[in-house]
Amino acid sequence: MKELILIGAGGHAKSCIDVIESIGFFKICGFVDKNIKNNNIIENGYPFLGRDEDLLSLRENYQNAFITLGQIKSPLVRIKLYNQLKNLNYNLPTILSSLSYVSKKSKVLEGSIVMHFSIVNAGAAVGKNCIIHNKALVEHDAIISDNCHVSTGAIIN
Repeated sequence: MKELILIGAGGHAKSCIDVIESIGFFKICGFVDKNIKNNNIIENGYPFLGRDEDLLSLRENYQNAFITLGQIKSPLVRIKLYNQLKNLNYNLPTILSSLSYVSKKSKVLEGSIVMHFSIVNAGAAVGKNCIIHNKALVEHDAIISDNCHVSTGAIIN
């Protein structure tokens, strides 16, 4: 299993953990979160590894990172984190739920997650650093630009 650190330990992280654990490809090593005040174990059972400013030193031990910070009002924090991780040469995998359907004739780019019971149909394209939330449908030939969040149950034609 490939080791993976998660960036962001809030509510969206819980949903991401469920998806990551469902595919069995990554070993979650812990969280990085700027708001954590101490080194206690996080409620999800994974340790706190550091804050955003520790990402450089953590890169010595970890190659793969995934942004588990949600996006409701603005994508700016996720964009900043994505750029920071890329500048530090982290690998940002694409995470596809074992309970989703992603056509072999579609594209989902790095740092994006397709969550449970979502569909990305033939000819559709999902950019970098995107969230395709539970039960969302990205229909044929639809294009989701970088840094977008397609909300739970949304239908994009």
